[in-house]
Amino acid sequence: MLKTAARLIWVPIAFLLSALTTLILIVSLGQERIIQALHGRGSDQATVDAAFELFAFAVELLSFSTLLPAILLVVIAEVARIRAALYYVIGGGLILAVVPLLARGHAPIPATDLAAAVVPVLAAAGFGGGFVYWLLAGRNA
Repeated sequence: MLKTAARLIWVPIAFLLSALTTLILIVSLGQERIIQALHGRGSDQATVDAAFELFAFAVELLSFSTLLPAILLVVIAEVARIRAALYYVIGGGLILAVVPLLARGHAPIPATDLAAAVVPVLAAAGFGGGFVYWLLAGRNA
């Protein structure tokens, strides 16, 4: 009984720590691409507009609809007692690679603009976040 209660407390903490790791990886890996995207604009007003668009996209990334697939990945793994590191690493990468499609909602965004800059950064961050979750809680499922 005590082990189950401790697991119920530790799993959300490990999930939050892995989400924080993922966020740090997104910022650090995406910083170069953000600077390149903002620098490529012509006037200062276009740069400011691009920064606000980027901020709006970041807010959409933090919404519940983009966290739900990661939560489902963890719940499925906990119920099925999956301990494989590849499950968490590949699952985290795939989920974050799909996040831009979930975050954009119904707004049409050209796939070439999105895939070239955002998807590789999000996938790499998802791989890292999945590995951190496996280290903290997944290997003891």
